Amino acid sequence: MGEAVRNSGIPREEIFVITKLYPNQFSDPEAAIEEALEKLDISYIDMMLLHHPGAGDVDAYLAMEKAVEEGKIRSIGLSNWYVEELETFLPQVNITPALVQNEIHPYYQENDVIPYIQGLGIVVQGWYPLGGRGYTAELLGNEVISEIAQAHGKSSAQVILRWNLQKGVVVIPGSSNPDHIKENTELFDFELTEEEMERIHDLDRNEKHDWY
Repeated sequence: MGEAVRNSGIPREEIFVITKLYPNQFSDPEAAIEEALEKLDISYIDMMLLHHPGAGDVDAYLAMEKAVEEGKIRSIGLSNWYVEELETFLPQVNITPALVQNEIHPYYQENDVIPYIQGLGIVVQGWYPLGGRGYTAELLGNEVISEIAQAHGKSSAQVILRWNLQKGVVVIPGSSNPDHIKENTELFDFELTEEEMERIHDLDRNEKHDWY
């Protein structure tokens, strides 16, 4: 990572590096943070998240807070934390998470969780925005989403990503296809109507596609 950053010609401050601490690292978070810096070969990490709740998560987060004070990490957050977990966790830490990253897509919308997190002044980021492995084709082929996409001259993926953005959710669609990467950025020349947002809202199945 460090070599790629240095050879990119892009200023380091314009590259945002996010990594995570996993539950099997919570017992010695200080060592895990140092290991991340060494493996990434960078002088600081822009954001570090706890991957999901587990034994020792508060102590691991407090270690990340210390790393922020030391300049090793710029910002910290959580992944796969929901309302009940947040209500228990947040009173035990000092720095409010900058971001909470959860599974969010039209079949699993978290309509109670998103406003709760946003109400705390925390950014919500959605992973698996297109449904995740083994589910993407079904979601992109959904009749409602396809109809909305056709009405706007956009792809189903663009409609889903735009739906997230209009809910105030930051999205991280994964792709190694240059055409898809470009398409995923072309979201700001159209807007879904209230009716279209409501039609997608009605697709919610409370159907998680991963166990976190």
